[in-house]
Amino acid sequence: MGDIYQAIREAEELLPGHAAPDDEDDPRWAAIIKVSEYLWEETDPEPIWAFVVRWSTDADEDLQQALGKCVLEHLLQHYFAEYFPRVEHQARHDAGFARVFRASSKFGQSEEPANAARFDALKRELGDLVW
Repeated sequence: MGDIYQAIREAEELLPGHAAPDDEDDPRWAAIIKVSEYLWEETDPEPIWAFVVRWSTDADEDLQQALGKCVLEHLLQHYFAEYFPRVEHQARHDAGFARVFRASSKFGQSEEPANAARFDALKRELGDLVW
């Protein structure tokens, strides 16, 4: 499968780019999914976190959707306790990251009752913000 740094480099060659037409596969989404696949391996999630933070500020809504749905929600699925405090901070201080978080859903550790309550509370809080 290669390594996470190679997957990130390959994705960044395509980013920020532009969304593919609706009837075509989007190579940006494919590259972002490849990055997220490392979350299921024994790998350090820190480069994946840095990747999401770096690209979340891009104004492209499609890219923010891909980061939220393909990477951030799965990072929290596996590493909620380690990363959710960072997600809260970043989302409160960066509108782009807030949009990435708002695109994400709960899986795995995010669905545990206490974690789900924190996740939902942040979604409600960000829903009230006007950017």
